[in-house]
Amino acid sequence: MATKERPFVEIDGVSMQYGGVEGTLALRDATLNVARGEFVVVVGPSGCGKSTLMKLVSGLWPSSAGSVIVGGQEVDRPLSVVGMAFQNPTLLPWRNILSNVMLPLEVVEPHRRRLRRERAAYEDKAHRLLAMVGLAGFEKRFPYQLSGGMQQRASLCRALVHDPELLMLDEPFGALDIFTREDLWAQLQEVCLTLKPTVILVTHDLREAVFLADRVLVMSSRPGRILAERTVPFDRPRSLDDTYKQDFQDLVHELRDHINAARKGGEIADAA
Repeated sequence: MATKERPFVEIDGVSMQYGGVEGTLALRDATLNVARGEFVVVVGPSGCGKSTLMKLVSGLWPSSAGSVIVGGQEVDRPLSVVGMAFQNPTLLPWRNILSNVMLPLEVVEPHRRRLRRERAAYEDKAHRLLAMVGLAGFEKRFPYQLSGGMQQRASLCRALVHDPELLMLDEPFGALDIFTREDLWAQLQEVCLTLKPTVILVTHDLREAVFLADRVLVMSSRPGRILAERTVPFDRPRSLDDTYKQDFQDLVHELRDHINAARKGGEIADAA
């Protein structure tokens, strides 16, 4: 009998409180698992602790209670196996795009030790990532010379350049117009189908969630916990035309119903 593989990310009974005993309880008894290679999207009302959850998983903050385990190891410090991208691309304005993309290689081991003697190979990899997201030929440009969408693509390449086992995306497309967002959904899908990282994405956009996810988790209002989850049944690759089909729209509306119930302090019956 085959042994079931252990989840790559395990969050068990995690709570997080800011500001001491009298502070804000952001998460309470949050529990979830993410399989290796799975693309999980977390949605929920504003202020429910989605971004807090991301920081706990990546090791940027310690939890107040419960356990966070990634790759079988308790998380007690920032993780080198994580790549992160945020709503703001946070590119360094004095570095060109290629240099920005390669920045994690100067920090994350073992790449930092290898960079000097293997620079050509690493630069080739960065070029290939940039080409994958449509930025071939822009390597020597500076961030101010690129549109917001192009900067966000470069930020995604930077998050991937050191071969992270876990990709953490905190509303990376939230500040972009709808047409640019949709284009980047398709590009992110293609990148993930090719590289197959484990991904946790936080978003407020339910179409984005259903388009990209293997599984969508819905959080309650603060203090946040997981109150519902839905497996996305649609085959990959998905097209933007799929987002207008009735079964796709039905799942979007179901997730919206869960979030509306959460905003009112309750939850709807789980029909699945």
